[in-house]
Amino acid sequence: MKANSTRLGREQAKEVLVGVDSAVGSSRGRPAREAIVKLLNSSVPAYSWVGIYAVEGKDLVLDAWSGPAATEHTRIPIGKGVCGFAAKAGKTEIVSDVAKDPRYLQCFLSTKAEIVVPISNQGRVVGEIDIDSDQLDAFSSVDKEFLEAVARKASAVW
Repeated sequence: MKANSTRLGREQAKEVLVGVDSAVGSSRGRPAREAIVKLLNSSVPAYSWVGIYAVEGKDLVLDAWSGPAATEHTRIPIGKGVCGFAAKAGKTEIVSDVAKDPRYLQCFLSTKAEIVVPISNQGRVVGEIDIDSDQLDAFSSVDKEFLEAVARKASAVW
């Protein structure tokens, strides 16, 4: 359930990680990834859309998502957009204002900020978590640390 504050706090992050552990412990593959995106989307008010992309060859392919609508970006070349850049660089990207980042591939008119966190397995990027927010500057260091922990847990269900 969504908390009263739109910003993710450390205590809430710990609680949601328990749910991620449960999702990872009870299923594997796509069902686990679907459970993770639904949990993230329903638990953190600032997360308006949550997706997990899988690396397939030279592309990112949308594997699971949760939010009010589907995105048209179901396949993104690695290196293109914020998602493709994060996959190529292998590091978390935070965009506080998507209108000011030329790499941003627009999915929804309401999106104001984005965070993309690579998921690595055995030293290589196998996927990533992509989160949009309808709020400017929605993602803090708490979100980054939390989502990097989620990505480490998600790597086990690849």
